[in-house]
Amino acid sequence: MTFEEGARIVLSDCMGAKAGERLLVVTDTEKQRIGQALFEAGIASELESALMVMKPTGTHGKEPPESVAEAMKLNDIALCPTVFSLTHTQARKEACRNGTRIATMPNITEDMFGAGAILADYTEVARLSDLLTERLSRASLVRIEKGDACLDIPVEGRAGVSSNGRFLLPGTGGNLPTGEAYIAPLEGTANGETVIDGSIAGIGVVHAPLHVVIRDGRAAEFKGPDAERLREMLGENPDAYTLGELGIGTNPRARLIGNILEDEKVYGTAHIAFGSNATFGGTVQAGVHIDGVILSPRVYFDDQLILSEGKLLV
Repeated sequence: MTFEEGARIVLSDCMGAKAGERLLVVTDTEKQRIGQALFEAGIASELESALMVMKPTGTHGKEPPESVAEAMKLNDIALCPTVFSLTHTQARKEACRNGTRIATMPNITEDMFGAGAILADYTEVARLSDLLTERLSRASLVRIEKGDACLDIPVEGRAGVSSNGRFLLPGTGGNLPTGEAYIAPLEGTANGETVIDGSIAGIGVVHAPLHVVIRDGRAAEFKGPDAERLREMLGENPDAYTLGELGIGTNPRARLIGNILEDEKVYGTAHIAFGSNATFGGTVQAGVHIDGVILSPRVYFDDQLILSEGKLLV
């Protein structure tokens, strides 16, 4: 599939773009070629298209410039291919609240427009993501088992989010390429241990497992070759160490490639994230959001086994 065809799929299949709608492409100097392709696809689709290019924000979850945030609220569709994620920002949240349909594409690559997750049957991805999200929203406790490690994550009263790749209604949004069900855990309550052995946002595919200890909802210990680098990315803000997200991948075409945008969507994986979650039902605004992928865990919603040996049991 060509680069241009990938851009067309994003607009037509995922965003449901219609002639005459207003499109804003927000990109940065590192992803400008991808932004330009989406902008040109918008013109070809007879959209009122605009392109904004900014300096990379420097951190996943950091707010974009105010001018960008304001412009996002004034369009029917906003596409955001950037190095660092705008998904968990107030700018994204406020734009959706204003009715903008948004697809964020943190660290998207040109390869990802022609292979892997973007080629999925998004009707099936949506069905599976929505079903899993419904089950997640009804759960009180999620348990992740990985080898001898066990992590208990209370989620009672929190609503799950389906990132199903079909952003057709005003105010809907998520990642592209996509395919996941995720939720904000109850802050201050998760306890236990787990092992990140897939990839970490900003680091890539891990060469050795990262052992994580969670106490009272925050990362208390990281052990492994990538531990110090992860601590550097999280910084000095204690809230950045909050267990801010639990997610499960639902895209059968997604690959583990060292890019968290696709990695966390791999069917049959789980991921956790540290930092901000205020944009999807939590209370933490830490200015950073770092995901880590767990391969082939056993995952329980309350006492029901939902995920085992890389297969979803729903």
